[in-house]
Amino acid sequence: MTKISTMFGLIAAAAVGSVPVSAQTVADSETPATNLAIPGNVQLYGDGKPNVYRPSAIVNGEVITATDIEQRMALIRIANNNMELPAEEIQRLRQQVFSNLIDEKLQIQEARAAKIDIDENVINEQFARLAARFKQTPDEFSKYLASKGSSAAAVKQQIRGEFAWDRLLSRNIQSTTNVSTDEVEAVVKRLQEAKGQDELHLGEIYLATTPENAAAVMANAQKIIQALQAGGSFAAYARQFSEASTAVVGGDLGWVRPATLPPSMAQAALNMQPGQLVGPVEVPGGISILLMIDRRQVLTADPRDAVLSLKQVSLDFAPGTTEAKASELASQFADATRSIAGCGAADDIAAKLGANVVSRDNISMRALPPQLQNTLINMQIGQVTQPFGAANEGVSVLVLCGRDLPESATAPDVQAIEQKLLEDKVNKRAQRYLRDLRRDAVIEYN
Repeated sequence: MTKISTMFGLIAAAAVGSVPVSAQTVADSETPATNLAIPGNVQLYGDGKPNVYRPSAIVNGEVITATDIEQRMALIRIANNNMELPAEEIQRLRQQVFSNLIDEKLQIQEARAAKIDIDENVINEQFARLAARFKQTPDEFSKYLASKGSSAAAVKQQIRGEFAWDRLLSRNIQSTTNVSTDEVEAVVKRLQEAKGQDELHLGEIYLATTPENAAAVMANAQKIIQALQAGGSFAAYARQFSEASTAVVGGDLGWVRPATLPPSMAQAALNMQPGQLVGPVEVPGGISILLMIDRRQVLTADPRDAVLSLKQVSLDFAPGTTEAKASELASQFADATRSIAGCGAADDIAAKLGANVVSRDNISMRALPPQLQNTLINMQIGQVTQPFGAANEGVSVLVLCGRDLPESATAPDVQAIEQKLLEDKVNKRAQRYLRDLRRDAVIEYN
């Protein structure tokens, strides 16, 4: 589904708020009679902004305000570690957020016309799950959002839009989209012909350049890379900044072969490992930032295709734990969990530490973060990973309880191929559907 993938000009608004408003006067003799207790020599206080914003757009009779835009931009800042951007990039981002809000309004309107209503309980449940990811109750999360310049209403409206659009697509598009046997067999044939060749699952943020703006674009790319290295969401940044057609899917290029890439991109990608970020890479017409999501060889067995049974031992940190205190607690946790010898001992050690234990079977190794894949791939049954986590969350280890290795050779997964072809068709039809809604809409801009 979607994303809190929203990122956000507040600079102009902040500047307005910091400038004092000079007194505005009018002669008593020129003051019209109003029967109100208004002095002739009026002095205005405050920042001069009305308490109700003018509409930025009216979409088929429904308003999008400047407040809506600013609150969505605040969500993007929350999701991406408060990344600082140049003024021109903030303005470009504001336009993208504005466009996204118009699309969302159209999607909700179309779902409503199709008599698709999203129960408020469903929206509240999703909001509560999101709050839990921040280790907060819904009320606490609402206050947190307000403190960051957004609101619970902004998040819930985005949730409503995502659910409404998904259900509309399921009814109107997915149910009438089919994949033929011939289409599946054609893909199987291509895979068999390419057996043993490298395939790379890449993410890309592409920024177009001209001789005049090349230096500025390169500087912006470096800022994006710094934000990503600090923990920003690659998909969110790609949606907002990439100028490639893949921006709508978070920059995901899917599985590609090096020969299909520009030479400079192929050369960089072939030396990358899963989870690695590289860039800026000069490509025809601009520069690219690359993320290696995964890599494999076509129809060749790979240890990363293993299916795992795991136990996760987790110790939560109290709110407000500092980085220094987190490191100290993590060190103590590491010393204690290092003595775990097999999955059977994990529960006893966890009980002594006051930690939680969760057991999970049938976990695909490829579904785990690359850093953990690289650790687990070399572990024996019963061994424990090094601790991992964050100061605002806690610390965990994984105990490897079982591993089902892939076959020596892998046959094409016909069901997976069919599903991927179906998703591609549905996505293309969904894009055309939204394009038609935009074309037919009555949109007034202010």
